[in-house]
Amino acid sequence: MGYKVAVVGATGNVGREMLNILAERQFPADEVVALASSRSIGTEVSYGDKILKCRHLDTYDFSDTDICLMSAGGTPAKEWAPRIGAQKCLVIDNSSAWRYDSDVPLVVPEVNAAALDGFKKKYIIANPNCSTAQLVVALKPLHDAAKITRVVVSTYQSVSGAGKDAMDELDRQTKALYSLGDVQMNKFPKRIAFNLIPQIDVFMEDGFTKEEWKMMVETKKILDPKIKLTATCVRVPVFISHSESVNVEFEKPITADEARDILRAAPGVLVIDKREPGGYITPHEAAGEDATYVSRIREDATVENGIAFWCVSDNLRKGAALNAIQIAETMIKRKLITPKKG
Repeated sequence: MGYKVAVVGATGNVGREMLNILAERQFPADEVVALASSRSIGTEVSYGDKILKCRHLDTYDFSDTDICLMSAGGTPAKEWAPRIGAQKCLVIDNSSAWRYDSDVPLVVPEVNAAALDGFKKKYIIANPNCSTAQLVVALKPLHDAAKITRVVVSTYQSVSGAGKDAMDELDRQTKALYSLGDVQMNKFPKRIAFNLIPQIDVFMEDGFTKEEWKMMVETKKILDPKIKLTATCVRVPVFISHSESVNVEFEKPITADEARDILRAAPGVLVIDKREPGGYITPHEAAGEDATYVSRIREDATVENGIAFWCVSDNLRKGAALNAIQIAETMIKRKLITPKKG
């Protein structure tokens, strides 16, 4: 028997990507249900070669559903995840609502799959922030080898991380600039077309933004609470894929060649690192791909044991939809859940 899977937020960027990936990976589902808010009831979404009509979240009965993939934002997740979990339906939530709850595992399967064992406390598992997910995939094997003490990361995050409206704004502004029209700003505080915005999420009292805080706290929870991390998160005029410039300090010595070999053998990582023009991955090339790409691996001579590298991944896939489905696949592989109808 296969699983019954519900996708909440099925009309959004990540929800649609979840449906695509479920079909691509031939997830063992006997039935997939698309759920959305009242304004999207009846909207058609694609699932493989099938078309699903969105049903209303408020009236859906989860009692016979095994897995709920939720990408509806923090407020609906806070309200609905406990109610769904109470019906013994596993909720894998993409929002930030549950990431910092000590009773909710925050998981990237290649990094900390063992944390899944604690899911029964609330039947909720949290997906990390998109910028955190790709970072910890690259950091984990290096941490195992030489023990990371400090990370300095600057992110270059695509507009799709801010949703469909943000993608539409970049498209409109770009067209307006080419046609000498008026550039209007709705989603972002400044123009995003042909520009960079050094703010993602709201500012906090210490001057960091919430996005930067998320990366720090989530990396500690997923990888190691002793790691020190500081981040600068920047929105860039790219539609899909986040890029990161990463500087890492280690407790033990490690060379660039050693780091390259370690990363080449790591799950979920693809190393593209030729020291020649074009011998690296860009966000355009990573879009639509599952891997976390690492390039520009080199020793950082400004610290005793330092490595610098460039990291790129499709934020809608590994940063969101793919990671959620990998969590579900890992739960099945570890026999932590079985179909209710089985």
